[in-house]
Amino acid sequence: MPDVDVFETLKLELRRGSLILAVLGQLRTEHYGYTLRRDLSEAGVEIDEGALYPMLRRLESQGLLASEWREEDKRNKRFYRLSPAGEGVLARLVEEWERLNSSVATILRETP
Repeated sequence: MPDVDVFETLKLELRRGSLILAVLGQLRTEHYGYTLRRDLSEAGVEIDEGALYPMLRRLESQGLLASEWREEDKRNKRFYRLSPAGEGVLARLVEEWERLNSSVATILRETP
């Protein structure tokens, strides 16, 4: 069914940027992968491990996240948090998100 395929493709595109914003926002508080996924899920944002971990590595390579390995409960876990540069980028992205969201909401409320 073509409409379903088109919808799913567009939904993925819409979610992609939103997921980055949600991950950055959640990492204002330090998390390791499992707790990050859990807290995002509790907030209504689902992300699978196959998307989350590559995103975390990419955001860290871009200088937006800092991470460190620590032992917790006799296991080594990698903890992530926003870097100072990440905090600045997040603030700017939030401003852009709010502006864009407001504009799109206005457009969608207009009657043709």
